Amino acid sequence: MKKVVKFGGSSLASAEQFRKVADIIHADGERRYVVPSAPGKRFSNDTKVTDMLYDCYHLAEEGKDFGKALAEIAARYEEIIDGLGLSLSLKDEFQAIEKNFKEKAGENYAASRGEYLNGIIMAAYLGCEFVDAAQVIRFTEKGDFDAEVTNQILSERLAGTERAVIPGFYGAYEDGRVKTFSRGGSDITGSIVARAVKADVYENWTDVSGFLIADPRIIDNPEGIDTITYRELRELSYMGASVLHEDAIFPVRREGIPINIRNTNRPGDRGTWIVESTCQKSKYTITGIAGKRGFCSVNIEKAMMNSEIGFGRKVLQAFEDYGISFEHVPSGIDTMTVFVHQDEFIDKEQKVVSAIHRLADPDSVDIEADLALIAVVGRGMKSTRGTAGRIFSALAHANVNVKMIDQGSSELNIIIGVANEDFDAAIKAVYTIFVISQL
Repeated sequence: MKKVVKFGGSSLASAEQFRKVADIIHADGERRYVVPSAPGKRFSNDTKVTDMLYDCYHLAEEGKDFGKALAEIAARYEEIIDGLGLSLSLKDEFQAIEKNFKEKAGENYAASRGEYLNGIIMAAYLGCEFVDAAQVIRFTEKGDFDAEVTNQILSERLAGTERAVIPGFYGAYEDGRVKTFSRGGSDITGSIVARAVKADVYENWTDVSGFLIADPRIIDNPEGIDTITYRELRELSYMGASVLHEDAIFPVRREGIPINIRNTNRPGDRGTWIVESTCQKSKYTITGIAGKRGFCSVNIEKAMMNSEIGFGRKVLQAFEDYGISFEHVPSGIDTMTVFVHQDEFIDKEQKVVSAIHRLADPDSVDIEADLALIAVVGRGMKSTRGTAGRIFSALAHANVNVKMIDQGSSELNIIIGVANEDFDAAIKAVYTIFVISQL
């Protein structure tokens, strides 16, 4: 078997954490390909190395002296190297970074150096080969990740490599210019490597023991999720669950490679398995609850709307013309409601309303602000009668007024719209009825 293991920034923030990671890797000979992040916070008010690099580069970009800032970054790595007892010097690497900062190499280059340097240390500590991600992960000239070219290059590069360290978060254009993924992109690198080597498992090690049914900031000690499907994860990630970068599932999903979310500080925990499909029943009817605040609804009314061909297209055209994406579009016979992010919409609201009147000629347009959307997700809902009824009953008992409900034909999730102020109460009510009470 082959396993790809990715470790997050908190797992590699210090020499002590490096030793934990090495113990985890050495405990299983199948863990052959390692994807490290940049060093994260060592303590609560510490600064992540990636943020230090951004700040340092901004000084260089403004023509200011960045020597002290760069020295502080170098000191973070020296602390790790000394703590591990390695005879390794990063002097040449930091000289190259200083030169490239002076030449305005760009924010992408600056941010990538955190993973690059950590990868060098990890490879030296484990005695593995170091493979620079800039040589094997490709982006198109438009800045889009080139999945097929990358898979070909990376597969060939690792074909004869028994064990390797490939830093996360970045790749490069064809001409060698460094390009990063969005923050948290080391998760994506791990899945890319897993696909390239045809891994049996992709282990993603972080500072939590997998996914929880609900946000622990809202629910005290929520239950963990043992197994979740890719589709369920997409729904929860889209609505705010953030243990794993939501784009990390695509490379492994097409190959049927399961992801195991594990805790570096509690390696004995089973964690959460993310799979394509499973015959395992969820412990509860629902798999998870997630949500976001800060939406508004635009309600459009027009008599006989349902018989007017193209009405929906005309309404959505008004949003598209002003660069606003929509979240959900529940509708009735004479009504259509468009949910959008309030902060994107507020400065353009009157222009959009005017465009709706011009394009669709509605009877009225009404806007309601300060709304939240909550996703109740679970493969078990499809085979359980009365799920929506129990949700409504729980919310009514908690005195939460439901503004909107939207259920897809897959019956995998139910989206509920409530007032921002009712967000926490709604999540507590749903969690209680399905997990605590198990009604």
